[in-house]
Amino acid sequence: MKNSKTVVGAVLTTLLCVPVSRATTAIVNDKNIDTPIQYFLAHESGSHQHEKAHEPEENHKPEVSHQSEVNHQPEENHQPEEVVLTEQQRQLAGVQTSVIEPRIYNQRVYAPGEVKVNGYSSSLVSPRTDSVVISRHAALGDEVEKGQVLVTLFSETIAQSQAEFLIASSNYSRAKKLDKNTISESALVEAENRYKASYGELIAFGLTPNAISSITALDVDAFGQYELVAVRDGVVLQDNFMQGQRVLAGETVMLLADESDIWIEASLPATSTFPVQVGDTAQVIFNGEHFTAQVIQQSHIIDPLTRTRTVRLAIRNTTHSLHAGMFVDVLFSVPTPSPVMAVPETAMVRSTDGDWVIYVENEASGAFTPVEVQRGEALGEYRRIEGVETETRIVTHGAFFVASELAKSGFDPHNH
Repeated sequence: MKNSKTVVGAVLTTLLCVPVSRATTAIVNDKNIDTPIQYFLAHESGSHQHEKAHEPEENHKPEVSHQSEVNHQPEENHQPEEVVLTEQQRQLAGVQTSVIEPRIYNQRVYAPGEVKVNGYSSSLVSPRTDSVVISRHAALGDEVEKGQVLVTLFSETIAQSQAEFLIASSNYSRAKKLDKNTISESALVEAENRYKASYGELIAFGLTPNAISSITALDVDAFGQYELVAVRDGVVLQDNFMQGQRVLAGETVMLLADESDIWIEASLPATSTFPVQVGDTAQVIFNGEHFTAQVIQQSHIIDPLTRTRTVRLAIRNTTHSLHAGMFVDVLFSVPTPSPVMAVPETAMVRSTDGDWVIYVENEASGAFTPVEVQRGEALGEYRRIEGVETETRIVTHGAFFVASELAKSGFDPHNH
């Protein structure tokens, strides 16, 4: 109803705007129209019917199946499996290429290791008879020199030996001064042997020749006291004693070691067939710092607890960066028995379906093409591969950038 009123209003407006002669002529020519309003209503209705007759019916549109649409879509023009980079792109991305060919690589095997004191250049400082600590002259971490006094001890046994030495020394000195007609040869020999025996006893207790020779000048209060000295240059790694403590014979009071020459004990699995030989070199890594070590020994006994065998290496520790007890990483390295094909780890990337690929450069066109390869064992910073011919130029650095440029072109390297 509202629409009819609107139409009537539009008709009236039109009549007012149309010249009378034209409106009268239209009315006269159509005898079925009694009034101008009826004429325009009929004309408007006929016009709408005429438009509907020419409008396509939406409900009767021909249905086209999805499969039909797919079949009639134009086929995509697949690009070649390659990408070309400009010289500027290559420089900015650091893309590098090189020709690969079979050659000898170093095969590496990892083993955990521990820093140990060099048992051949270290020494334990301990009394050779039960003693009491009088005073110390060196502390933990001190660097000492050969002959330096480390600790002063007291022992009843030492006091008795010193007294016996004084008596034997005095008797022997007097016997040597007597005339042969005054003392028999056997008595002279006996005096000499008693002197040598008492001297040797003091040496066995750890006294130095200088300490023994100064016994005659000792005060009575100093009898029984003796000093333990460093037998080599080194660092005090242990000093497990206190002043006044009684220590037994053979009990360690100090440990001296030369940290400039230490051991690394690496543990290889019992099932490992890696051919380690004495004289081979290995890389020792601690806190990002690398050291070169040399294999000096290897055990032929399997540890019953860890089920590993020990390989001992010697290393120069001139910077004193390594200390006994530290855990390190050991990388053994031996050459491959024959030349193999290998590429840097940075040359391989994963394809969209998870396969490993490298990018081969066409030296004529400069295009890079992905080639699927079989990934083998690690050879240091390289990886053994199969699936590429020798003397092929490949991308060694920047392969990820090449892969991204290939992906941006809307191309799947495997046409999936």
